[in-house]
Amino acid sequence: MQYKSLGNTGLKVSELCLGTMTFGGQGMWTAIGTLSQKEVEALVKESIDAGINFIDTANVYSYGLSEQMTGLAIRHLGLRREELVIATKVRGAMSEAPNQSGLSRKHILHQVETSLERLQTDYIDLYQIHGFDPETPMEETLSALDSLVQSGKTRYIGCSNLAAWQIMKALGISAKEQLSKFISLQAYYTIAGRDIEREIVPLLKDQNMGLMVWSPLAGGFLSGKYTRNNSSGEGRRVNFDFPPINKEKAYDIIDVMQRIANEKNSSVAQIALAWLLHQPVVTSVIIGAKNQTQLTDNLKAASIKLTEKDLDDLNEVSKLMPEYPQWMIDRQSSNQKR
Repeated sequence: MQYKSLGNTGLKVSELCLGTMTFGGQGMWTAIGTLSQKEVEALVKESIDAGINFIDTANVYSYGLSEQMTGLAIRHLGLRREELVIATKVRGAMSEAPNQSGLSRKHILHQVETSLERLQTDYIDLYQIHGFDPETPMEETLSALDSLVQSGKTRYIGCSNLAAWQIMKALGISAKEQLSKFISLQAYYTIAGRDIEREIVPLLKDQNMGLMVWSPLAGGFLSGKYTRNNSSGEGRRVNFDFPPINKEKAYDIIDVMQRIANEKNSSVAQIALAWLLHQPVVTSVIIGAKNQTQLTDNLKAASIKLTEKDLDDLNEVSKLMPEYPQWMIDRQSSNQKR
């Protein structure tokens, strides 16, 4: 297992991060996973034994149950808190009450306390907003988050599912008001969905922010269960067809990954994860699992080395179609170089 600095900080996180969306399962989250406490502890133990020190959860996952099970697993396994990097999130609706969602100061300050209680910890290493809240001024959100950093309840703050302009606006406000700034972004990124390479990846590189990748297997579509000749498959895509992808293009990508997987005696899922681990902008890839077999398979991705030809073939079959203004930027840049 390799470790990388998270953004422009000295915090070292494992290149694979254990995701906890499959823990528990209540309401809509049953489509993702319904792991028991015993099963959760087995996954956490195997992850830690493999060198993972990074665990990501959210208050909204199974409406708090995921955080609770994560905290119990850490206690039952006797893990050293100071050796773990625990990340959680805030924004989603925790009830139908008007102030139980969003990114207001009231909601953030209340939810951090409930997350700390469920996780059985005195502090959260990385506290992330789970998305954009159009009803709350960004200044209010950032001020509330800064107060958590100053109080020691959180060590760092991050964001998730924001557009490039929203991230840059937040960084500008933090600089102007001398507030704690987002050190990382958690975003959807996969070889079958490279959209963030258009605007967000250049921003992350320019601002030296970390990138945590969620749903690296495109909601299970790149797990190896789905092929052009077997599109029915099993797993969560059957009942929860998300995130949206261009499936015909994804089948072309899977064909190339299957060939490379056969050459390396590995799985399609491992190749999909390995491709992400070979992208310089990626800090950590979040892997979740419904069982230990899936987790064991995913963990092996850290040891796969893709050749230059492998990467060329994968990049070619998955490349984005040129869009404005990028094709004009590339054209003008090439003219300038000449």
